Amino acid sequence: MRTLVIDIGTSGVRAAVLTDEAMLTGLHHVETPPQSPAPGLVEFDATTLWDTILECVRIAAGDQPVDAVGITNQRASVLGWRRSSGEPIAMGLGWQDLRTVGECLVARATHGLPLAPNQSATKIAWLIANVAGARDADVIFGTLDSFVAWRLSRGAVHATDHSNAAVTGLTTADGSAWDAGVLDALGIDPAVLPRIVHTSGVIGEASALPGSPPIAALVGDQQASLVGQGCLAPGTAKATFGTGGMLDLFTGTRAPGTARRTAGGTFPIVAFSSARDGISYGTEAVMLSAGTCVEWLRDGLGLIDSAAQSEGVAASVASTDGVAFVPALLGLGTPHWDYGARGALLGITRGTTRAHIVRAVLEGIAHRGADLLEAAETDSGQSVATLRIDGGMSRNSVFVQALANAIARPVVVSPVTEATTLGAGFLAGTAVGQWDDLGSATAHITGARVVEPSGESSPSRAQWAEAVTRTRSWIPDLSALDF
Repeated sequence: MRTLVIDIGTSGVRAAVLTDEAMLTGLHHVETPPQSPAPGLVEFDATTLWDTILECVRIAAGDQPVDAVGITNQRASVLGWRRSSGEPIAMGLGWQDLRTVGECLVARATHGLPLAPNQSATKIAWLIANVAGARDADVIFGTLDSFVAWRLSRGAVHATDHSNAAVTGLTTADGSAWDAGVLDALGIDPAVLPRIVHTSGVIGEASALPGSPPIAALVGDQQASLVGQGCLAPGTAKATFGTGGMLDLFTGTRAPGTARRTAGGTFPIVAFSSARDGISYGTEAVMLSAGTCVEWLRDGLGLIDSAAQSEGVAASVASTDGVAFVPALLGLGTPHWDYGARGALLGITRGTTRAHIVRAVLEGIAHRGADLLEAAETDSGQSVATLRIDGGMSRNSVFVQALANAIARPVVVSPVTEATTLGAGFLAGTAVGQWDDLGSATAHITGARVVEPSGESSPSRAQWAEAVTRTRSWIPDLSALDF
């Protein structure tokens, strides 16, 4: 059997076909960077995005039919479109868009709702309030998985899954249904929202594609990566190091008591769901700046010519020689959630070189990874034996070794950088019988590289904590914001 996967990321679209041997074939990727018309605004053109998706699908699938379609997507980005035509009513709002900061503060003060601007809730409310015609009976709203499923099915399917719905800020604590109280407070009619379906399961036909294959999975990108790395047992965890960093720890079938951010700065999430096994959960920790810091070395400081070059430059010195870098270029996420924190280079001397700074940046990102893991373990009550990683930075051996040293346990590097694409394929394939269950599917994952700790981290974890303290509240007004 052949399962087509459509993977819509923040800055690009990829499509691939997953075989019975869990091989991704025909992989095709096209960059689709979002637009930023003003500081804090992040938008995307859904019509152009759809055309790009069709291009990627055509190249990935070739002339051969596929047996199922899985969709994975950047979460929380939203748009509105017309039922009659499928045409968007305005530019879509990306998950990074901050135009609704004020609305989030009002929602907390007026209704006690702990909403953040990177969730879908206030974005949908903003579109309804500010776009002409948004209240027409012909207009519906959804996240990107909903829009793509609608277009693939030619309007027959308006759905989202539990993993995507649960991060919108609009569901009950267990992520199983829309929360009527939240919708009422924000003025959102539940009739304009998609129905919530299982992550893995057939929800309709992709009649826009040859042969009308079944749409068999919808899943958020981080949860897809969790599956794509085989994290199916409580206490297993993965971290994706891309532009930012996300660590997700699988906790099992026990529903969280709240959808709010927990004491350690992590968030309960729905990992995935199916009709047979119900809803499974996890906890998520967030790093706001990871690969962004390497891009800064390249584009801002000119210390390296490419992101890949950071590995060789960092490896040219045995240590940072006491230099520490805190990657808070956009503030600090888990566990601190200090939007006013800013990045810092500490311990610089006359002998500090370009190589020391590059190595310090990689080791600083690794220490932030350790922060995420410690917070997830504390909030979940689960102990993680090994950390599985993917994303672009997982190819950097200096960074991976620093991460293993910082967390003082083995790091398992995914053999497939596109673990998100792989996980979405597993979820769709199991829904149509390509594999009996997710365990059978993920058993095909082979070739992972294990990196053992090689000594004490540098700086030490105690020194690292002190370095982070010195970056806090650099911009007090932003540090005072709490979402």
